[in-house]
Amino acid sequence: MLELPVVSAEEKRTRKPNWLRVKLPIGEDYRRVRKLVDEYKLHTICQSGNCPNMGECWGAGTATFMILGNVCTRSCSFCAVKTGRPPEYDEDEPRRVAEAIRLMEVKHAVITSVNRDELKDRGAEIWYQTVKLVKEESPTTTIETLIPDVRANWDALIRMIEGGQEVVSHNMETVEALYRKVRPQGKYARSLEQIKRTKEYGCRTKSGIMVGLGETDEQVFKIMDDLVDHGCDVLTIGQYLQPTRMHLEVASYVHPDKFAEYKEVGMSKGFDFVESGPLVRSSYHAERHL
Repeated sequence: MLELPVVSAEEKRTRKPNWLRVKLPIGEDYRRVRKLVDEYKLHTICQSGNCPNMGECWGAGTATFMILGNVCTRSCSFCAVKTGRPPEYDEDEPRRVAEAIRLMEVKHAVITSVNRDELKDRGAEIWYQTVKLVKEESPTTTIETLIPDVRANWDALIRMIEGGQEVVSHNMETVEALYRKVRPQGKYARSLEQIKRTKEYGCRTKSGIMVGLGETDEQVFKIMDDLVDHGCDVLTIGQYLQPTRMHLEVASYVHPDKFAEYKEVGMSKGFDFVESGPLVRSSYHAERHL
């Protein structure tokens, strides 16, 4: 097993390693995407989640759309999305998302959402309508939906995934031992069950985890085994970055060579595709595994 030094706690507070440096968002394509997002009053996880790849992705003409508003009913300790009681959802949002994707001429669209635990159907009907309208507006566009935890509302899950999307993703986020600290309102076994049911429905399945939260290699390898056993086809692994002082601190900055090892181990365990790297996020280069 590859053993690599980690950045000290003091260095961690003062600087990030050079492999985490990203380019500032610039260019005509970036401005065009930003204009469309603003014009159609859309939310993106790129902005709400402080994604480090926003400059690269928007510069390439792609964005990950976030439906059902930008206020989440969960309070995960790693996430930059606003927490609170969401306002009423906008029933016209699916049309605006579909129109924006058509105008952007997106070949592979990624759509995600906040948790809407206060809704009986968890927002499933808006999910279904969004996917259907995108397919109608852009028949050649493939779609990945990154869906939230439905809290074992399996009827809502089926409605979310029956619109015809090519990939359904649900992020585990972290290893089992850190769930209470990282995802206090989530349940490890429940999320695995959601992935299993999605696979049994016939969808291509995907999940993602963060490292640098204090996990061990053995714990990372265990979640890989659990995901493969529950029918997960694609795995993404990325570095956790603290969005604000109010969120969990980074325990370590994981070296790129360790990410390469995780990719190699993941592929050996049976995943169809593993995207592993410091700046990898759920939707980063999402088209590659299609």
